[in-house]
Amino acid sequence: MRSKNRPDGRTESFIEAARRAQIVAAAIEALNAVGYSNASLARIAQQAGISKSVISYHFAGKGELFEYVIAHVLTDCAEFMRPRLAAETTAAGRLKEHIRAELAYMETHHANFVALGELVVNHRDSDGSQAFADDPDEYLLDELLTILRDGQRDGEFRDFDPYVMAITVSQAVDGALTAWASGRIADLGAYSEELVTTFDLATARTAKRRARR
Repeated sequence: MRSKNRPDGRTESFIEAARRAQIVAAAIEALNAVGYSNASLARIAQQAGISKSVISYHFAGKGELFEYVIAHVLTDCAEFMRPRLAAETTAAGRLKEHIRAELAYMETHHANFVALGELVVNHRDSDGSQAFADDPDEYLLDELLTILRDGQRDGEFRDFDPYVMAITVSQAVDGALTAWASGRIADLGAYSEELVTTFDLATARTAKRRARR
């Protein structure tokens, strides 16, 4: 029996996919337990209860494994957010729910949030640059751009540069997560609602903005 294709184009079996998922889950657990610097392949294998050679069979190295971890977390986040956004009938509603849902996912999937942070901050390319620094933002940016452009097209939002606004929303969400992770804010839900209000006002047409004063 066959399942999905690997990045290298080879079709993997369901058994291979299950083993790969097990290893990705173990990598997330190891990143949470011992941090990036100590999350070696041997430590991840121990976490999974398998030999290191099994990991080497399924992944070319730690770099490829961590790419799968990033992809897993971002895909899982998108799947969490999708039905919440789909339930909204306006661009303004989708923008609000995008902010709420992304923050809610990270709050309720803490292990994934920690693993994502460990990799984004610490994993480096061969030139020393952060390998995954742009991945989370870019992954969600297209959805934000669609929402903002739809809102302008339908007359819900004022005129602004959608890309600049999308980056601003994304950076604000990142800032909320950083503040929450460092303990500077305790109530991420309340912070989320402040961001929702901020960007509702920032994107609204003039009449709506005046009505809120």
